[in-house]
Amino acid sequence: MSEVAPKSLSDPLKNNRLACIALFLLCSFVAPAQEVRTDLTFPEFLSRLERMYGVRFNYEPEIFTGKQLPEPPEDASLETILEALASSSGLTFHRLSDSIITIERPQLRVCGYLLNKDTSEPLAGATVQAGREAVVSDARGYFDIAVPDQQAVLSFRYLGYRTLERAYGFFPMESCGRIYMVQEELLLPEIVLSGFLVRGLDKLDDGTYRIDFNAFSLLPGLVENDVLQAVQALPGISSVNETVSDINIRGGTHDQNLILWDDIKMYQSGHFFGLISMYNPQITQQVDLRKNGTRAEYSDGVSGTLSMRTSSEVNRQFKGNAGLNLIDASAYADIPLGRSSVQVAGRKALSPFIETPTYSSYYDRIAQDTELSDRPAGNEASDIEFDFYDLSLRWLFTPGDKDLVRLNFLAASNDVRFTEPAAQGPGRESNLRQGSIAAGLFYRRQWTDRFRTSLMAYNTDYMLRATNANIEQQQRFLQENSVSETGIRLTADNSIGRGSRISGGYHYTETKITDLDDVDNPVFRRSEGNLMRAHALFAEWALSSRDRSTRLQAGVRATYLEQLERFIPEPRLSFSQQFLKHFSLEVLGEFKHQYTSQTINFQNDFLGLEKRRWQLSDDNETPVLTSKQGSAGIAYSHSGWLLNGEGFYKEVQGIATQSQGFQDAYQFAVESGQYDAYGAELLVRKQFRELSAWLSYTYLRSTYSFDGLPEPEFPNNLEIRHTVSSGLTYSPNRLQVSAGVNWHSGRPYSPALGQNTDGSITFNTANSSRLPEYFRADLSARYQWELAGDMSLQLGLALWNITGRKNTLNRFYRAGPDGIPEPVDQLSLGFTPNMVLRLYFN
Repeated sequence: MSEVAPKSLSDPLKNNRLACIALFLLCSFVAPAQEVRTDLTFPEFLSRLERMYGVRFNYEPEIFTGKQLPEPPEDASLETILEALASSSGLTFHRLSDSIITIERPQLRVCGYLLNKDTSEPLAGATVQAGREAVVSDARGYFDIAVPDQQAVLSFRYLGYRTLERAYGFFPMESCGRIYMVQEELLLPEIVLSGFLVRGLDKLDDGTYRIDFNAFSLLPGLVENDVLQAVQALPGISSVNETVSDINIRGGTHDQNLILWDDIKMYQSGHFFGLISMYNPQITQQVDLRKNGTRAEYSDGVSGTLSMRTSSEVNRQFKGNAGLNLIDASAYADIPLGRSSVQVAGRKALSPFIETPTYSSYYDRIAQDTELSDRPAGNEASDIEFDFYDLSLRWLFTPGDKDLVRLNFLAASNDVRFTEPAAQGPGRESNLRQGSIAAGLFYRRQWTDRFRTSLMAYNTDYMLRATNANIEQQQRFLQENSVSETGIRLTADNSIGRGSRISGGYHYTETKITDLDDVDNPVFRRSEGNLMRAHALFAEWALSSRDRSTRLQAGVRATYLEQLERFIPEPRLSFSQQFLKHFSLEVLGEFKHQYTSQTINFQNDFLGLEKRRWQLSDDNETPVLTSKQGSAGIAYSHSGWLLNGEGFYKEVQGIATQSQGFQDAYQFAVESGQYDAYGAELLVRKQFRELSAWLSYTYLRSTYSFDGLPEPEFPNNLEIRHTVSSGLTYSPNRLQVSAGVNWHSGRPYSPALGQNTDGSITFNTANSSRLPEYFRADLSARYQWELAGDMSLQLGLALWNITGRKNTLNRFYRAGPDGIPEPVDQLSLGFTPNMVLRLYFN
C-alpha cells in the first residue's frame, strides 16, 4: 500500500470528547501516567478506540510483537493517544479517510563507514548483513542497509578481519557513524592457487588443499559432494580398491591417515562398507587435506591428515534442504537461536524399502569373496538386508564478541544381516554391525586483538561386531573390535607484531582398544584389551612478509607415550615463496608417529566385509609407526593457466605385515619393517570463464623392507606406478556438467607357481607381476531451478564407469580341486547410475 501524507487527526474527533475520555479512563486506564499496561493487548486496545471514536484501524498483527502500551493523559484526544502510541512503539499512523487509519512499521535503516582500526583506511567490499538483507560496502567503506526491527543484530565480515556484530541500538540515528574493524592478527593461511581443479578447491600457502563446499562445483561421476571421493581427485591420492574406506596417500594405507571431524578423531570413514562417505556433505562445509608439513598441534596420520569442519558462523536465518538419491534419503536444517544456531543433518539408506540399480551395483561390488557370495551349494544366503544411517549435530554459540562455543555430536551405523537356511529346521542369522558415536566440545576466547586461547575436548567410540553362523559345523563365531578414545587439547595463539605468530599447547589422549573372538563349538574365547595414554607439548612459529609473498611456519611436537615410556620429538616445516609475479615455491617437511593401526588376521574375519581391526602398538610385534616426509614444488599461475609440479620422498617405519593385506606367501607372516615412497605429481589446469579443464599425472615408486622375510625388499602392495586423471567442468548459471577419465597402471601381485599336496600354494617372487591397467570414464550433471518463497529445486544425474569396463582391483589364489591354483579376481564397480532430487529452503 502506498504511503499517504497524514491528515489532521483532531477536527472531526472533538465532539463529545470529554464524555468519551471520561468513559475511556474509567474503563481502561488505572495506572499512573506513562506506566505500561499489562491487562490489554495492543489489538484489544485498538478495538476499544475503534468503538469509542468510530474509526477503523488497518494493520498486520505481527507488527505489535514486543510492543508496550503507554498511559495517555487524562484528557487525551484520539490524536494525543495515537501520538503516544507512535512514540512508544515506533509505528506510524496514516489517516486514509475520516474513519480509516493504517498502522505500519517504519523501515529502519542503518548507514555507516567501515574502516581499518589501525590505519583508518576504508574497507571496500565488506559484507554487512541484517536478517535477510545483505549489502557490500563501496570504495569509501560506506554502506546503507534496511534493518527488520529494533532487536536486529548487524554482522560485518571482511576477508582477513575479525567478524564484528553490533545490535541496532549501537548505531546513531541522526548520522552515519564509523565502524572500525580489526585485522586478523593470527596469520591464518591464505589462498595461493585458487580453483586448483575446479571452483571451491584451493591450495593454501601452508601446503593445505582446501575444499569449500559452499563454492564447490562438480566432479565427474559424483551426483552429490561426497567428502572422501572428492579428495581422491587430487594428485597423489587414490584408492586401490575403489572405496572411501581405503584412501591411499603416496603409498600409505588408509589407517595411516588422520581423519578429523570438527577436531574429533574418527576411526570409521565409510557407509555401505566403504563405497560412500560416512560424513554428511550437507553439514560438512570445509575439508582440509595435508599430505605433508602438518601443523604441530596435530598428531597421528603418518601418511596424511584429512580435517573436516562444519560452519563456524552463527546463522541469522533458517535454511535447510531435503533430498533423495538412489542410495539414501537425507535432510539438513540450520536453525538460528538468537546468538546461537543449530545445524542438524541425517541420512538413511533406501535399501530396506526399495532395491535400486545403484544398490544392486554396490552390492555386487562389496559381496565379492565374502560370506554373502561364497556359500556352499544349497546353502546360499537368503533374506540379505543392508542398512545404514548417520546423524550429525552442531551447536554454535557466541555469548559475547570474544567467545565462541561449539558442541558436536555424530552417530553412524552400517548393518548387514542374512539367514543361512538349514537342510532341516530353522536357519540361523549372520550379521555385521559397524558404528561410531562421537561428541566434542570446543571453546575459544579472544582475550585481545592479538591473543586467544582454545580448548577442545572429545570422546569417540567405534565398534565392529560380527556373528557368523556356520550351519554345517553347527557353530557360532562372534567377533568384536572396539575403540574408545578421549582427548583434550589446550592451545594458545599470540601475534607478536604484524606478520608473526607463535602458538603452543598441550594435548592429552587416552585410547582403549578391545578385541573379542568367541566360538561356541568347540568352546573358545579370547578377549584382550589395551590402553595407551599420550601427553604432548607443541609449539609453532609462523612468519610472513608484509605482502604475504614469503611465509615460514616451523614447529615441534614432543610426545610421551605413558605405557611404553617412550619420548618422541617431531619437527614440522612449511615454507612458501612467491617470485616473478606468477611463480611460487613450496617446501614441506615433517616427522610424525602414530600408535594405532589396523591389521588383518584372516581374510574371512568379520564375514569378509570389513576384515580390518584396530590395535595399539606394543613396541614389540606391533611397533609405533614413525614417518619422515619431505617435498618441494613449484607452481605457475596466470591468465587461467595453472602448472604445478611437486616431488616427494616418504619413509614409514614400524609397519606390520598383517597391516598390509598380503594374500600370498606372506599372508600369515608376523614381521615388522618399513616402506619408502618417492615420486612426482604434475598438474595442468586451464579455466575459461565457466569452463575448467585439467590433466594430472602421478609417478610413484614404493618398496617394502622386511628383514625377517626371505625377500627383504619388494614392491609395495599399493604401488600404483603411473596414474593419469583428466576432466572438465562446465558451470554456466544454474547448470553444472562434469566429465572425466581415470587411468592407472595395475597394482602388483604375487603369481602362483603351483599347488602342493597339502593344498598350500607356492608363489613366485613377491609382487613380481602387475594387474591389467585400470580405466574408468565418468559423467555427471546438475541443474537448479529457483522457486517461489526463497526455495530452489536441484536435479542431478551421475554415471560412474559409463563404459562398463570390468577393472581388476585385486588378484589372489586358492587351492584348486585338480591340484592347480585357481586365481580369484576382485572387480570394480560396473556401470553405476545415480540420481538426486533435492529441495532447498533459504
